[in-house]
Amino acid sequence: MTRPSLHDGRKNLISNKLIELRRKRGLSQRALAGKLQLIGMDMDKNVITRIETNKRYVSDMELRALATVLQVTYNDLLDPPELLSAENPSHA
Repeated sequence: MTRPSLHDGRKNLISNKLIELRRKRGLSQRALAGKLQLIGMDMDKNVITRIETNKRYVSDMELRALATVLQVTYNDLLDPPELLSAENPSHA
């Protein structure tokens, strides 16, 4: 079974917002990974890098853990809908 990706090859919808929110909180990728590990999510710096560079899918459990650690909602982590519509007019 092939995994879905956006028309541009992206594998997740959170990479840009994850970078933005992580930086706003003054967290390095390593520090974010450490906080995730403290709540039981086994994600290291390399996983964060792969998510932020859109080379890795994000599970629902990982999305929840990231939202928890960054103290945001799930929607806060997602690219804005208008960005997705502008990138792919056929899905507007």
